[in-house]
Amino acid sequence: MAEFVHLHNHSDYSLLDGAASIQKLIRKAKALGMPGIAITDHGNMFGAMSFEKECRDFGLNPIIGCEFYVASGSRLEKTGTENGNRYWHLILIAENSTGYRNLLKLTSASYTEGFYYKPRIDDELIAANSDGLIASTACLAGEIPSLILSGKLDQAIKRIGFYKELFGKDHFYLELQDHGLEEQKIVNRELIGLSKKLSLPLLATNDIHYVDGEDAIAHDILLCIGTNRKRDDPSRMHFPNDQFYLKSAEEMASIFAEVPEAIANTLVINEMAKLKMEFPGPLLPNYQVPEEFSSPEEYLRHIARQGFQSRYPNPNAEAIHRLEYELDIIIKMGFTGYFLIVWDFISWAKEHGIPVGPGRGSGAGSIVAYAMRITDIDPLKYDLLFERFLNPERVSMPDFDVDFDFERRGEVIDYVTHKYGSDRVAQIITFGTLKAKAVIKDVARALDIPFDEANQIAKLVPEDPKMNLQKAIKKEPKLATLAQNPSYFELFSIAAKLENLHRHSSIHAAGIVIGKTDLIDYVPLYKDPKTGL
Repeated sequence: MAEFVHLHNHSDYSLLDGAASIQKLIRKAKALGMPGIAITDHGNMFGAMSFEKECRDFGLNPIIGCEFYVASGSRLEKTGTENGNRYWHLILIAENSTGYRNLLKLTSASYTEGFYYKPRIDDELIAANSDGLIASTACLAGEIPSLILSGKLDQAIKRIGFYKELFGKDHFYLELQDHGLEEQKIVNRELIGLSKKLSLPLLATNDIHYVDGEDAIAHDILLCIGTNRKRDDPSRMHFPNDQFYLKSAEEMASIFAEVPEAIANTLVINEMAKLKMEFPGPLLPNYQVPEEFSSPEEYLRHIARQGFQSRYPNPNAEAIHRLEYELDIIIKMGFTGYFLIVWDFISWAKEHGIPVGPGRGSGAGSIVAYAMRITDIDPLKYDLLFERFLNPERVSMPDFDVDFDFERRGEVIDYVTHKYGSDRVAQIITFGTLKAKAVIKDVARALDIPFDEANQIAKLVPEDPKMNLQKAIKKEPKLATLAQNPSYFELFSIAAKLENLHRHSSIHAAGIVIGKTDLIDYVPLYKDPKTGL
């Protein structure tokens, strides 16, 4: 029985280009008996963490990578049109934690420094962050395949030499793909020859953009949605055939029967790439206290006790005991910094006349928070429990729900960014998905179904955030009738395949992350092209 691992795969985090959900990709690989699988989304690592977790749950080796866009010159050079400022594809995979950290640096820099039409890196960045990475030449849009197709074999060999020296001959692979395209056959012949000539390993991949062969039509419609074109537009972007799916090991072995080593090398990389993501728990920033205080703990006690005197001019023994008890727990559990950070930006907001809410949720149960004016609700008066907020028996992050005036919230964000450093503060990304109503409208537009018609169909989906098409059809008889109508059969079948795939990225309404050190030490950063945030 053939064995194989797919190492060039695009999930739906390759937004409006990949039509494979992470769950579906992993389930198919598991069902086919594969020992591992990679994620190599276009220019981003949005799905890396959920991919790793899902793979572990299914007993597969998670291989974390990215298909990068490499600028033809400097990433800092931003002139010309999209095609005039050429970029090439390159696959980079993390072999270990060092490689993973370098992926974080590369993908972050591609957005924060190199973005021009696409998030781009360059030779300088790759050379500075190559440790722990495995590279391959990617698809026909890779630089080396493109040079081969242009008849520039000497230049292709020169670029191969650059990557071979950078990554080492055991960590740089000449990638073969065969979806039945003539250009791929030309490139593969040359790469096989160069493999022998230059003593470099071959690698067979399939450039997956959807999971099953029958998903090709739905993927085609997804491309229409992403490019805002109709399916009958002859000039639109489309894939050449229906071969970009997750093939079995037997299928791949048959396609690459003449180069069995290219199949075997997928297993070699699966053994090499043994990254285990680290989840150390909360890493709180260091809060700088005034020089007259010897530690953050001493400063926290000082502020809390000072505020307590203001809140309770004539305190009873119960109130004093409660304050000291809470302070001991907060300090013992290591959340001193958290209280000081929240206290600091709330105090700043109040000093600058920015309205702040009284506090919501379990944080209102803390007398320390009340004394520090983080909250404005007296927990003793309302008999609120501190243990609901922070419990030494169950270690979890305390959570203050803080409301700022919407119009001036940006000032608080700017203050925090300035105080802790722009490299340590960022907003949280969120992802919009193709929900039931939206997917009907998007697919209908691609199929050239009139807007009013599509709108009427979408309106039949019940208003419920958890509603999906299957439930909606069962619940709404008119929708069920339309789903069986031959005129709309394709609309509903394609919409069902694309439903819940990721559609776009956006910015969380209020979530801000403050890092203990620079954020790229822990997470990949994205720069919103519309706002620059």
